[in-house]
Formats: sequence, structure tokens, C-alpha cells
Amino acid sequence: MNSGIVSNLTTPAKPYSKDSFAIHFAPLSMNEIYNKADDAANGAVVVMSGTVRNQTDGKPVVTLEYQAYEPMALQVFYQIAANIRQQWADVNRVVIYHRVGRLQIGEISVLVAIGCPHRSEAFEACRYAIDTLKHNAPIWKKEHFHDGSSNWVSIGACEQLEGNAC
Repeated sequence: MNSGIVSNLTTPAKPYSKDSFAIHFAPLSMNEIYNKADDAANGAVVVMSGTVRNQTDGKPVVTLEYQAYEPMALQVFYQIAANIRQQWADVNRVVIYHRVGRLQIGEISVLVAIGCPHRSEAFEACRYAIDTLKHNAPIWKKEHFHDGSSNWVSIGACEQLEGNAC
């Protein structure tokens, strides 16, 4: 990850016309996201798929529930793409889709795809995108456990605010 890029949300970023971003209730399609990142100039398309796992720290998970503040989350996605283009100018496509709602074990919660002429830049940009999304996007995750308990997982953007105000 390139930590030299700092997100600036004071001026809303406008998405590049060939990029694609969404917050979805419906299941995500790996093929659809791959196709959105594909381009004749690409030598690589790197896709990162985040899935619902069956445990957290050894505690059995039944489902996850995601909520998002969609307008701000999309602005974060746009800014991530703008930052990627500043650092990796050859990137052709940036695609970021995230689910909301209740997800079952094994379901895809997030897909990030980067299309680029070279694999090393595609991998680096993809890692930057998912790491920055997880840290900055106003998307919250609630874990529902087998024993009936549940827990909201903190979000990086809230942790940055004084007093954990989120």
C-alpha cells in the first residue's frame, strides 16, 4: 500500500466516466465487476473479493449486517479512484461495489477491481483501494454470532474523530 496518498474529502471528486461505483442490496457478481474493469489496453485486471467468513476471533458468526451512509461512501469511492489515478497514472478502470443489508456466510460483501496495463500497478492500486475503503468509507458492519449476541465493528473513519463520535 502506498501510504503517501492522503484522502481529501473537502472538494468532492468526480468519477472518471469509465469507472463504476455502487452500494447494493442485491448480491454482487464477480463476472459483472470484472467486465466493468476490463479494457483492451489492460494487461491485468486485479479483483479483490471480500466475503463473509464463519467466525471472528474463533467465535462462530451466523450472518453479517452492513449499513452505509451512501452519499458519503460514494464520495469516498470517487476520491479513492482519483487518488489511484494520481499515483498510478496508467490505471484504466476502477470499480468499487459494496453490499448493504444482511449477508450470509460465503456471500460477497465487497468487490474492488482495477484494470491496468501492468500487473504490479494493478495489484498495488487494488490493495490501496480496499485498505482505504475500509479505513475511510462510512460503512458499518454488525456481526451476528451463533450464541445470539451481536457486535457492531468500529469503522476507521469514526476512529479518527475525536472521542469516537460515530
